[in-house]
Amino acid sequence: AASPAAPAVPVTAPTPPVLPTPVQAPGGSDVETAMLTNLYERVNVSVVNITILGKVGDLVDPSLPIPTPQNPDELVPTSQGSGFVWDTEGHIVTNAHVVEGAEGVRITFADGTSTTAEVIGSDPDADLAVVKVDPATAALVAVARGSMNDVKVGQRVAAIGNPFGYNGTLTVGVVSAIGRSISSLTQFNIPSVIQTDAPINPGNSGGPLLNMDGAVIGVNAQIETTNGVRANSGVGFSIPISIVERVVPALISEGVYRHAYLGISGSTFSPFCADVLGIDPTLRGAYVNDVAQGGPSDAAGVRGGSRAINKLTCPEMAGGDLITAINDQPVTRFDDLLVYLETYSSPGDTITLTVLRDGKEQKISIELGRRPQRSQ
Repeated sequence: AASPAAPAVPVTAPTPPVLPTPVQAPGGSDVETAMLTNLYERVNVSVVNITILGKVGDLVDPSLPIPTPQNPDELVPTSQGSGFVWDTEGHIVTNAHVVEGAEGVRITFADGTSTTAEVIGSDPDADLAVVKVDPATAALVAVARGSMNDVKVGQRVAAIGNPFGYNGTLTVGVVSAIGRSISSLTQFNIPSVIQTDAPINPGNSGGPLLNMDGAVIGVNAQIETTNGVRANSGVGFSIPISIVERVVPALISEGVYRHAYLGISGSTFSPFCADVLGIDPTLRGAYVNDVAQGGPSDAAGVRGGSRAINKLTCPEMAGGDLITAINDQPVTRFDDLLVYLETYSSPGDTITLTVLRDGKEQKISIELGRRPQRSQ
C-alpha cells in the first residue's frame, strides 16, 4: 500500500530588512545635507580666490596657463590660493606661502567681483598673512570664529577653497588628529596643528577649515606628499584658530608678529634612552639637546647635552637638562613647550622652567627673547 503523503509545509517569503528612514529636514533633504548646504550658503560668501601676480618667469602653479605678457614689465598670474574675510574693514587672512614674493595680489569674491589687495603683514613662522582690500570695492562678510577648546578628534569638518582654481569648492571630512607639529617657512615648527581627511589640494591653501556651525577652526596650510606629488592623500593640516587669533591682530596692527623665543633644541624624553642619558625611566619631559649660544636659555644657565653617546634613536649627547614643567604646567613632550610659548607667552615675559639636572630638581627663571628673523 502507498505511504500517506507528507503534509504540505507552507513556504514563508523572507521579510525584507527594514532600512532606517533618513531624518528629514525642511524641504525634504536629510539633516546632514541640509546642514552642509546651509553652511556653504553662509560661509562661501566670505571665502576668496587669491591670485598672485608676478613676472612670467615666476610662474609656479602648473594649473595656470602660461601667460603671454604684452611687455616685459607686465605682471601676470603666477600662482593662486584661497583666503577668507576676517573683518568688514577689508582684512583677508591667508597663508604666508601663498603671498610670498608677490608683486601684486588680486582678490576674487564668490560673486565674481575682483579687486586688488595689498599685503600688510606676513608671519613665516606661523605661515599666516593678511592682505587688505578697499572695503568700498566689495560687500564684505566676515567669518565666524570657533574655539580649539571645542575641537575633538572624529568631529565633522568642512573646507571651502579653490583647489586647482575651481572656485568655491566644498569638501567634507573629520578631524583626524589634533596637536600635530608641522614645518613652517622657517626652521621653527608650528604646534597644535589640526590634521583632517577633508580633501585639500593645491589652491586650498589659506582657506578656512570649518566646524559644522560654520565657524573657522583652522587655516588650511599643507598636505602630505609622496615623492613630491602634491595631490590629496587624505592627510591635510590646518593652522589652529588659537594661533590665528594671536597672530592676525598683530599683523593687522603692526605688520609683524613677535614669537617668544626660548633658545633651545630638544626632543621628547624616551624611557628607551634612560640608561645612556642617566635619567629615571619613569620620568617624562623634554630633553635639552642643545642651547643656542647667547640666547635666553643660555643666559639663564640651561644646560644642553655635553657627553657623546651612541644609541640609535637617542639624543647624540648626554648631560642635558630634562624640562618637566613650564610655569608649573607639566611638560611631557617637547611640543608642550612650543604650545605654551605660542599660546601664552610673548617676548619679554619671564617664565620658570622646572628641570631635572644630575638627579636633582631645580627652578630656572628665563626672560624670553624674540625669535631670530628668518634665515635666508
